[in-house]
Amino acid sequence: MISLQMDMVQYDCPYIDTTVENDVSFHAKQWDFNPAAEELETRITVSGADAEALDNGLTTFRNHENVRGFDLLKRERDVALLRSRIGQTDAMETIRKHDGYITGPFEIEGGSEIWHVGFDRSELAEGALSELDKENDFTVESRESMDLQDYYEVMDNADVAASLLDGCRELSEVERRTLRTAVTEGYFGTPRDGTLATLAEELDVSKMAVSKNLRRSERKLFERIVDAIGELDGAANGDP
Repeated sequence: MISLQMDMVQYDCPYIDTTVENDVSFHAKQWDFNPAAEELETRITVSGADAEALDNGLTTFRNHENVRGFDLLKRERDVALLRSRIGQTDAMETIRKHDGYITGPFEIEGGSEIWHVGFDRSELAEGALSELDKENDFTVESRESMDLQDYYEVMDNADVAASLLDGCRELSEVERRTLRTAVTEGYFGTPRDGTLATLAEELDVSKMAVSKNLRRSERKLFERIVDAIGELDGAANGDP
């Protein structure tokens, strides 16, 4: 199996076009492709910089010419959950024509989209990349070739990986930004380069706010990590 992570820019994708015009981002975990209708149905979260940005983003997306269905399932301030249907894009068609398949969640922000795509053979991957290059802008961020044993381990631990990803999705945008800045600024390093004071200055908030957001993000992630370790230990010991 050839596994690719691609930073993709499409020119006929409603999600990407919406993030070009508005300060919003999309994250999708569940999707279903209907070959007969050539439609992708997705349950996808939309996060805006604020409530107004989300309002504008939802309007832009709803009115896009390639959107075929739109249901607002839930909304809380600057985050919404949608069920949407879009027409097959050029890049989707190319991936499918070369027997490619999606292996991970979509992440769309700032006019580009992170794709996780798999191919059974190297020549199929090369053919798809060659054709994609004609109509799309993209960068292959990573490429891995897995043998059968590696592939089995990935599939066997899919639930564990999904649980960890869900933990990341539970973080609010503020918690994500705080945690990302803490790592970048060396707060968790040894010796520690960043401090609560330097993080507060970088994020333009109080030290108390930084501390609170770090504790919340760490608690959410560590709970998921401990659960994942328990599942892995159980599998190693042969527990059902």
